[in-house]
Formats: sequence, structure tokens, C-alpha cells
Amino acid sequence: MAEIDLLVAGAGGGLAGALRAAKLGLSVLVAEVNPAFRRGNNTSISTAMVPGAGSRFQRAAGLDDSPARFTADVLSKTHGDVDLTVTRALAGVSARLVEWLADDLGMPIEVVTDFDYPGHSVCRCHTVPGRCGATLLRLLHEAARAAGIDIMVPARVDDVTPSPGGLSVRLAFPDGGGESVTAGAVLLATNGFGADQELVKRYIPEMTGAVYHGSEASRGDALRIGERLGAGSGYLDAYQGHGGLAAGAGALAGWATVMHGGVIVNSAGQRFADESQGYSEFASIELTQPGHWAAIVFDARIYDRCLLFEDFRQVVDSGVVRHADTVDGIAAALGVPAAALGQTLADAARSAAGEPDPFGRTHWTGTLRPPYRAVVVEPALFHTQGGLLVDAQARVLTADRVPVPGLYAAGGAAVGISGHGAAGYLAGNGLLSALGLSFLAAEDAARAAGEQGGPAMSGEFDKS
Repeated sequence: MAEIDLLVAGAGGGLAGALRAAKLGLSVLVAEVNPAFRRGNNTSISTAMVPGAGSRFQRAAGLDDSPARFTADVLSKTHGDVDLTVTRALAGVSARLVEWLADDLGMPIEVVTDFDYPGHSVCRCHTVPGRCGATLLRLLHEAARAAGIDIMVPARVDDVTPSPGGLSVRLAFPDGGGESVTAGAVLLATNGFGADQELVKRYIPEMTGAVYHGSEASRGDALRIGERLGAGSGYLDAYQGHGGLAAGAGALAGWATVMHGGVIVNSAGQRFADESQGYSEFASIELTQPGHWAAIVFDARIYDRCLLFEDFRQVVDSGVVRHADTVDGIAAALGVPAAALGQTLADAARSAAGEPDPFGRTHWTGTLRPPYRAVVVEPALFHTQGGLLVDAQARVLTADRVPVPGLYAAGGAAVGISGHGAAGYLAGNGLLSALGLSFLAAEDAARAAGEQGGPAMSGEFDKS
């Protein structure tokens, strides 16, 4: 007999699974390795964007969306090379997920409509006030505490093996001790392997020189545990990069600075690519520039609009944003040639007015005007997007697509929906995979427990 119904490894997006499982009557234990997880895991350092295709929040804003449209956007961004089963499952649950966050957990959810994220054909990213992952995680953590869910921290899920009662889970503690518990099911929500440089070099060599801006606990634990149980894996070269990490601030300047009309220049004061293609793929492009140096140049209008973001306010408070009334002044503040930057901004203004852009950019929201603002950015690796193969219920699969009994995976521990490399990443896909697959895993674990004579599920389980 299992001691608990569901053990969740990871207190980030996995908390969504813990909460859903508890609501459905399962006993739940969460094990988290990082004692500072509320500020140091990938959920907390995100911008709290969760896509929800066809949500009531979209309808209230007059936005027409559907899971099919979201799926089409994912296929377009990944050029059709993506796990379609997982894509359809996440697109299908996305609206129900964001509405659950609002209705069951009481989160102040809102849909972002003030700018467009690259690749999304309609505004579908939902967030919390401040657009800050730390706020999202705080609300999840508070809900977990209110629900009486135990979070064992610091405790690392070191190994998972089959046992007569389900799965035997070995928990390791920092002092070298540990203990074993038996769980009916295990959800691996330990993120990916971004903090393991050897794995990064093996699977994502193009990002070897990038700054890693993610949880130090993301060391591939789920891959190793899954492989020992015969699990398959896929899309291990997929990742979310970011070209907008503010140098010296340790926080995101954010891509709203670009999508509102800003440009990115190198140390010669020149643009070098279409900035609107996406912040994930732009990180590797920045790595090709001399000294890996780049800066976002914008203006006071954009500066004011970006103050909606808590991360951007942190960048401002850190003092790294440069201010100047003239082109020459902002060039001097950045240390780039004034004549070159002036020509760059003049060329960008013509492109914004409708002339063909030499880099193919078509998304402009206006011409940059003085006074100017700028921030030096550094290319960053945020998290990996490939992982263990899973099905539409987040069940971990073997290479032959046979479910591994009792084992689930979510977020960076699972295969994800970003295709290969960085270019397939759509804003919010990481959080959707983390929360959405955890949510689906909890429902399937509850379903399985009911079939085995476990806790009866309440009627509110109805997915309609």
C-alpha cells in the first residue's frame, strides 16, 4: 500500500499538479531540493505568461481564439517538427488551466493585450499583476499551504524504482541522509538540465557561451531517473534562450521593449537581425556578435509602457538603464559610434514608416524619438525545453511509446512543445508545459487511483 498517492518532485509549476491532485482527493507530498525555491526556480524568474486559448478572459476582451488556432501557431513556429500529441493536449487544456487558476486558486488573472508576443496570432498570454513569476509562484505556494499540502525542503528525489505498492522514491537530504517513501504515482517537475554544463555542451552546443539564468537545481535529474526506468526522451536540443537579460541587473529588460518598437544594436552601433522574430532565438544571434555585446535602444514612450513589468522595474531600480536626450548622448552612454547609431535609428525610422527593412522586420509600433533610453543586454539560456517522452496525460513513455507505470513528467522534465533549437519557442510555452502537464498528470493520477480503489474523485472533475 502506498504511503501517499502522488509525490511531486519540484515546487515550481509542479505545485499546480499538487493542488489539482489534492482537490481531487489524493494525498500529496512535494519534494523540493532548493531551499530558496520561491525566488530561485524557473517559475519564479519567469514573466508569468501562461497561454490560454479560448479563455473567458479572451472572450471578454473580444479576442477570438481556440486550441486549434494555438496548435496552428505552434506548428508554424516549429515548422511542423513538434510533438503533436503534447501540443494538442496543452492547447486543449490551456483555457481551462488559466480559468482554474482564477476560479479555484483565486488568482487575479488577466490577459495581456497591450502588445503582441512573436508567433502568437492572437493575444492569449495570461498573467498576474506585475507580470512577475515570483508573484505567480507565491500565489501557488500560498494555495498549497492553505490546502495543507506538505512541501519537504530541501529534499532531492534521488531515485525512483518500482515497488509492490507503486513506486519507491528515494529522497536525499543535504546532510547526506535520506529516506524512502512509497507513492502510487510520481510527477517529475524538476525542470531540465540548463545548470549542467556537460549536458548543455552535449545537446545545445550553440549556447555554451551564454549566461545561464535559471535554477541551479536544473541538472537533468528527471532524465537520469526516467532513463533508469526505461523512459525515452526527445527534442533535447530545444531550449528557451533570451536576448533581453539586462547586464549587471540579473533581471529581464524584457522583449516588450522590442515589440513596442525598440531596436537592438551591437558594439558598432548597428542592427544585425530582425529583433521581432523572438527573444529565444535572438540569444544565439547575439552570441555571434563581437564580444557577445548588444544593447536595446528605445525611448521614453516605450520605457513608460514597460513599467507594467515588475522585472523591468527591477532593471530600472538597478541603475543600468542609460538615459539621454540626443542620439549622440545615448551613443556616448553606450560607448558606440554616434554616427553609426544615428544612421541605424534613421534607417529603422524609415522601416517603421513602411519601407522594406533590410533584416526583414515587419512589426513596428512607431518611430523612436528623443529622449532615448538604452540597456546593455547579454545572451542567456533560461531553460531547456526537451525531455522525457510523455503522452496527452503527461504519462512518461518508453521509446516505443509504452507508459512507464505511475510515472509522469512536466515542464522542462518533459518533451515540451518547442520543437528543435530556440526558434520554435513561443512566449509562455515553458510555463504552459510546467503547469499544464502537471495539471493533466494530477487528473490522470486521480483517475488511475479511482480505478484501483483509491480516493473517489469529486464531480467537479468533469473536463467540459
